[in-house]
Amino acid sequence: MNGKSVWKAGLLSLAIILAAACTYEAKGAAEPALVTMTVTAVGKKDAAPPPLTKSDVELYQGKERMQVADWRKGDALLLAIVIDDSLGSNIALQWNDLKAFIMAQPASTSVGVFYGRNGAVTVAQDFTANHELAAKALRIPIGGQGAFSSPYLELQDMIKRWPDNDSGVRKSIVLISSGIDYFRGNFGPTSPDLDPTIDRAQKANVNVWTIYAPDTGHAGRGFTRSFNAQSSLSQLSDETGAESYYLGFGAPVTLKPYFDEIFMHLNNQYLLTFSSGSGGKKGRFERVRVATENPNVEFLTPSEVFIPKVE
Repeated sequence: MNGKSVWKAGLLSLAIILAAACTYEAKGAAEPALVTMTVTAVGKKDAAPPPLTKSDVELYQGKERMQVADWRKGDALLLAIVIDDSLGSNIALQWNDLKAFIMAQPASTSVGVFYGRNGAVTVAQDFTANHELAAKALRIPIGGQGAFSSPYLELQDMIKRWPDNDSGVRKSIVLISSGIDYFRGNFGPTSPDLDPTIDRAQKANVNVWTIYAPDTGHAGRGFTRSFNAQSSLSQLSDETGAESYYLGFGAPVTLKPYFDEIFMHLNNQYLLTFSSGSGGKKGRFERVRVATENPNVEFLTPSEVFIPKVE
């Protein structure tokens, strides 16, 4: 082989090596995942919180402070009203206040009304920007005929049905339920479907606001079962960045203070975006903490966020 041929062969080998290296780098060094979570600002003593900017917010993963890529006031909202069909008919006396809550939503909010029974949700009114149409869809729960409901399976079904949208749209559910799982949760302190429901909501960045109301079944009147059910509703809300509302085990006199507080919270939500490493082959959950030096503000956030896999 003459010198020119050797030189050409050397260039060809170098090109092959460089191409292989670039391919390896493209496969091995994936771009970090961008994760968006909903953060609710809460003022002290039930007061409305002051406006917050990106510089007011600190994000931590363990003890490590992370960079906030974006912080913006939440605008568009998909709001699902999910009513457990096992509830007593008296809960419908509260529907005027629920209708007022729906009608008060800003134009950027689309509201849907759904009823849960037999482990799934039925659509009374799909998401619509016509709030009057959504308010008219409210009806009396069917009571005992819906006693085989599972609010957790029904929430999973609700989240699975959620319309596709980008991360710039907030998603919230207002669940009115006894919290009792009549499918599989009769004999344990919590339903086996509670944790999977929390996981699904965290993956979809859905806040679940829960309001306790007793159902019509005799089984739902026991102290232990009602206590466990309320605890489950509280856990569901806490871990999805929302709040749970109840006062004792009886039917609430009025739900209006709860609707008023949820309304205020929904109007003080922000979308926080940060960059994280790859979630691996299947994605992973990660605990993060959002803080501020503003003494008049605290935050409601999910207990964990989901880091997706990077293709």
